[in-house]
Amino acid sequence: MVNTAPWFIKAALLLTSFGLITSNAYCNGTITGSVESNLTKYKGDTVVYLEGVNGPVTPQHKSVDQQCLTFIPKVTTIPVGSTVDFKNNDKIYHNVNGTGDSSTFNIDSDPGIPNPITFNKPGVVHLLCKVHPEMSAWVVVTENQYAAVTEHDGKFTIPDVPAGTYQITTWNEKLKLKGKTTVTVADGTTVPLVIKLSDTTS
Repeated sequence: MVNTAPWFIKAALLLTSFGLITSNAYCNGTITGSVESNLTKYKGDTVVYLEGVNGPVTPQHKSVDQQCLTFIPKVTTIPVGSTVDFKNNDKIYHNVNGTGDSSTFNIDSDPGIPNPITFNKPGVVHLLCKVHPEMSAWVVVTENQYAAVTEHDGKFTIPDVPAGTYQITTWNEKLKLKGKTTVTVADGTTVPLVIKLSDTTS
C-alpha cells in the first residue's frame, strides 16, 4: 500500500522530531572559566571538579605516554571506574610506579606494550619511573565525570553538567583553593567561573 499521508502531516512530524533532538542537545549546561594565582606558572595542570552531582558515573579510557623521558600528559583526571593505558613510546625500558589513595601499582613498561590500570577508588596517584627519577606525573580520580584539567593559561571547560548547585574542588601540585567556591548551572546555559588559588605553603 502506498503511503499517502499529506505533506503537511509529514512536515509536522519532522519538525516535532527536530524539536525533540534540539531540546535534548541543549539540556544540561557548561562551566567555562579559569584559575587565578600569583604563581602564574602553576595555573596549568590544575584539576577542577564538581562535588555532589547525582546520576550515574560514566567511566573513561585514557592514555598516559612515556615519551622523551617525560610522562604525557603530566596530569590526567578520570572518574572512578576508569582505565588508563600506560604506554612507553621511547625505545628504552621504563617503569611506572603509582602510589596514592586511589591505587598503588608497580609495572614494567616495555616499548610498544600498553599496560592498562583500572582505578576503582577516588583519590590522587603520583606516578614515577624508578629507572628515571626525574619523571613525574599525576592521576586524579574523581567521584564523577564532571572534571577538567586546566590549560597552561589556567582555562578550563566542563561540559554537559546537569542543572544544580555544586561545590567546586581543585587539585594542584603547588596550589590550593582559596575559600569555598560554588557554582549554579541551568539547562542550556554556559556559566563563567573564576577560581582563585594560593600557594600551599601560605
